[in-house]
Amino acid sequence: QLQFVESGGGLVQPGGSLRLSCAASGFTLDYYAIGWFRQAPGKEREGVSCISSSDGSTYNADSVKGRFTISRDNAKNTVYLQMNSLKPEDTAVYYCARAPNRFSRCWLEPWRYDHWGQGTQVTVSS
Repeated sequence: QLQFVESGGGLVQPGGSLRLSCAASGFTLDYYAIGWFRQAPGKEREGVSCISSSDGSTYNADSVKGRFTISRDNAKNTVYLQMNSLKPEDTAVYYCARAPNRFSRCWLEPWRYDHWGQGTQVTVSS
């Protein structure tokens, strides 16, 4: 059974760091493009960062460039999102998701992904 388990969210002060984990089961994670997305209250879900399965290339939204880094540990079948220099506007529920096709590039548009985790809350506040 295909499943994602996200973890690592929490409350952090502005300027702080968190590392989110997305542990996958039921499939080989590095065969598929994986994305991280977030949704704040009253806002649409938006793409944050993604990693391709074809060549491992990564893409980040302009709002997080230089602060967030996506990576993959194939041995653990897990994707991570390292978040540094966090800002209050980063507060949201963060989700990981899998693209439908093997060995593809990744995208930041949520509609391109068909399997989603349950989300983990990140709150940036003093």
